[in-house]
Amino acid sequence: MARSPKMTSTNPSMFDLSGNVVLLTGAAGHLGRAMTLALCECGAIVYANGRDKGRLQRLVRDMDAKGHDARVLNFDVTDDSAIEAALTQIGDEAGRLDVVVNNAYAGSGLQADDVTRRAYAQAYDLAVASSAAIVTFATPLLREAASDRGSSSVINVATMYGTVSPDPRIYRELPPNPPHYGPAKAALVQWTRYMACRLGPDQIRVNAVSPGPFPNPGVAAEYPDFVDRLADRTPLHRIGQPAEIGGAVVFLASRASSYVTGANIAVDGGWTAW
Repeated sequence: MARSPKMTSTNPSMFDLSGNVVLLTGAAGHLGRAMTLALCECGAIVYANGRDKGRLQRLVRDMDAKGHDARVLNFDVTDDSAIEAALTQIGDEAGRLDVVVNNAYAGSGLQADDVTRRAYAQAYDLAVASSAAIVTFATPLLREAASDRGSSSVINVATMYGTVSPDPRIYRELPPNPPHYGPAKAALVQWTRYMACRLGPDQIRVNAVSPGPFPNPGVAAEYPDFVDRLADRTPLHRIGQPAEIGGAVVFLASRASSYVTGANIAVDGGWTAW
């Protein structure tokens, strides 16, 4: 029988991440910053990954000013040798890795008529193949963390458009998400289920979160009517605030979700419930 996670009663918070080491890709983006802050606020040491070193440095300075521990880890998630070097660095510096958050993704302005075979391949490579490579290189550290604390966690960031299609009636001023985006993220959710079953015996939990309408501030300011239509589409009749993605990520990172694996948590204001 597999061992049960260590559930200590002396810690008053099941969401406490003190001493946990987290690798978060796409950390300097719109939702990545919110995830970084949420994890840091719960005590985690966050290795913040991204391609833009300057943005990562600004993020880390912001976290440092709040008394948090975030560290720049600038590498390309599509480069296996860079991934291996980054995981080696985490192991050498921190001696452990408790959580991986696969959040990296590069948007595209391509529309349906412009999307090529190469665009589909690149979307899959970034959403699924890169996440798989990171988890492969991270598994020894995650396995050690699980042995020490009872479980470790992989969190894959998908999207509501991995479940439903963009409604073109909402996207009047702006083009909808391109057709290669949703399928790549849907594949990420299925890969999440597969790896949950594969890594479960090692007590490595693998889950996904699917954000809904979280338009960035620039879009919200320039296209208020579009944002209103997004809000009206949800049962809660509002768009998401970046901090609201942090709660789901912290839940899946913490011992509060010690018996949760293979799940896809929709953080979409009920968008996909209609």
